[in-house]
Amino acid sequence: MIGDVHGCFDCLKKLLSKLPLTGDSRLIFLGDYVDRGPDSKGVIETLIELSKSYDCIFLRGNHEQMMLDYLLKGENLELWMMNGADATLRSYGGVNGISKQHVDFLESTLIYHVQGNDLFVHAGVRPNVPLEKQDRFDMLWIRYEFIYSEDPLPNFRIFFGHTPFQDVMVSKNKVGLDTGCVYGNKLSAICLETMKIYQVSCGG
Repeated sequence: MIGDVHGCFDCLKKLLSKLPLTGDSRLIFLGDYVDRGPDSKGVIETLIELSKSYDCIFLRGNHEQMMLDYLLKGENLELWMMNGADATLRSYGGVNGISKQHVDFLESTLIYHVQGNDLFVHAGVRPNVPLEKQDRFDMLWIRYEFIYSEDPLPNFRIFFGHTPFQDVMVSKNKVGLDTGCVYGNKLSAICLETMKIYQVSCGG
């Protein structure tokens, strides 16, 4: 699975080239494909193409949600602009350059995915709230209440992005994959079967 890309198209291409992918590989992306980085359009195009060759699961990040809120409902433009929308809009040449195919892709993203005892979600969960009662907002935006919780959702190992770490954060029941590529650090992936970490540097 792959952490937050944030429009870092070149980093995504480099990371994908390092992964030992086969025809039956499953790729799980933890959200935040857009905003802040230089080429959100290129990132989305690459994800759509990947889904034609691999079994892909695309989770929704809070940045995709902000983009959809504006594109579909005309809401939260100020919030989106405060969080890097200008870079996304430049990559598309303005709102009118965002194709229906890309909007459909954003709408198709999942809030969470369960695979055995593993839970994949963009931001995390509200501690000690059963999965079926989790609030969608928390799953897209929660941060420290989740990260500092010792066992936020018993019986699940949770893979998440959203909060950047200097390196992949691995604990008994949480794995954080956002390593701040858009801030000049790294883009990271991890193999679920082996827990081997793959990274590329995104610095200057």
